[in-house]
Amino acid sequence: MMMRASAFVVLGTAVLASCAQPKPETTAVDVRALNQQFISAWNSRNTAQIDTLLADDVQYAQGETRYSGKSEVADKWVRETVGTIRDLRLNPASSAADNNLAYEAGTYEVEVLPEQPNLPRGEGEGNFILLWKKNAKNAWKLSYAQLEGLPVRAKN
Repeated sequence: MMMRASAFVVLGTAVLASCAQPKPETTAVDVRALNQQFISAWNSRNTAQIDTLLADDVQYAQGETRYSGKSEVADKWVRETVGTIRDLRLNPASSAADNNLAYEAGTYEVEVLPEQPNLPRGEGEGNFILLWKKNAKNAWKLSYAQLEGLPVRAKN
């Protein structure tokens, strides 16, 4: 009986000790570094690299336009747009990150290329939010992108 009681005391102490141990600290991701990877790939027109940054269930929204899933977002947003603009720049206003989720929001600026050689270039700007999530393999992927642009102005 005494042996059984001591076993329960030892077991109980072990359980309580394991609960009381502090959890190891983990560092939140640098969301600006994630966005810089995306912007660098975009500005170099590297659609293959952009594809690797997109989550399988990525969502894209701009105005009334909505695309869902990696294939649709890659085809209808990335590939149809990447050749029409250059020098995409982000001006963050708000951001936050933890171990599984990170976002940055603010304004963007971009040079809009003319559809015909004799037309002037344009300047585009607007608001953005980019939301990143960790996938099952612990890799950060762009999960949601929303852009709300102002009308393009002719560049002087």
